[in-house]
Amino acid sequence: MSTDAADPTDSRNPDSANSGSADPGSHSPSGGADSGGAGTNPADHRGTVADRQAAAQARSAAKFRGPVMYRRDRKPGIRTADRNLLDSRGDADWVHTDPWRVLRIQAEFVEGFGALAEVPRAVTVFGSARTPVDHPEYEAGYAIGAALARAGFAVITGGGPGAMEAANRGAGEAGGYSIGLGIELPFEQSINDWVDLGINFRYFFVRKTMFVKYSQAFVCLPGGFGTLDELFEALTLVQTGKITRFPIILFGRSYWSGLVDWIRNSLEGFGKISPGDLDLLYVTDHVDEVVDIIARAADFRADVSTYGTEDLW
Repeated sequence: MSTDAADPTDSRNPDSANSGSADPGSHSPSGGADSGGAGTNPADHRGTVADRQAAAQARSAAKFRGPVMYRRDRKPGIRTADRNLLDSRGDADWVHTDPWRVLRIQAEFVEGFGALAEVPRAVTVFGSARTPVDHPEYEAGYAIGAALARAGFAVITGGGPGAMEAANRGAGEAGGYSIGLGIELPFEQSINDWVDLGINFRYFFVRKTMFVKYSQAFVCLPGGFGTLDELFEALTLVQTGKITRFPIILFGRSYWSGLVDWIRNSLEGFGKISPGDLDLLYVTDHVDEVVDIIARAADFRADVSTYGTEDLW
């Protein structure tokens, strides 16, 4: 009963570990016969109260990176994602890498599809950005834009000046829907003032996809390399069956006759295109004929009902 007597079984007694009276089985790694195979009792190794408090504090001092938790010193010095985003700028070279470009390209497609999804039946009009306002080709572009609007078509252009502005202006002043799909160029070129819905693209191939996807026909006024690029891409898509019932109209016989003759005499003449491929092109000097060709082709399209209508303009 004396309080001065040492308990040989008390783990806090330094002499107990070396006591000859201790059961050697109690220190066996396997627990010995007397331990029932349960192993060492965790309570024998809890240490002091201070030790237990320090361990608990270490466990509670968790650090997080998003949904991932780190404790103790497994991941020291963790910065939050917000801090990494807002606190410093760092090296900007990653902006010019291909993986980042892929995201920008994807974003342009998403932006274009979202903006144009409810556009009504539309026709794209191409032509030179260098056409002066007082030129007969500007007047022709204006007349074509107005006639298409009165026939119930939205008018899409490259959004620039010259012949593109003429078509947008004609459609707008006739009460139609005027759309401009611009492109980032080394020299300054902004969306013209007659565009109701404008999108400026970084990448030509994204812009070209929008022209084809949301148009039912192409009308080509006299133009340069850009107009020729769109013309021959459309011809290739129709020839290869990628798009169907898609009229391609060249407006201005005197301007386009040399190209048509070259296609007939060289491409067809030397067997580089199939007989009849030239029939994919229409050539005219008359605005009414432009509208008639497009309207007749539209009547054959089985999916006209999938397009928006004027009440959505």
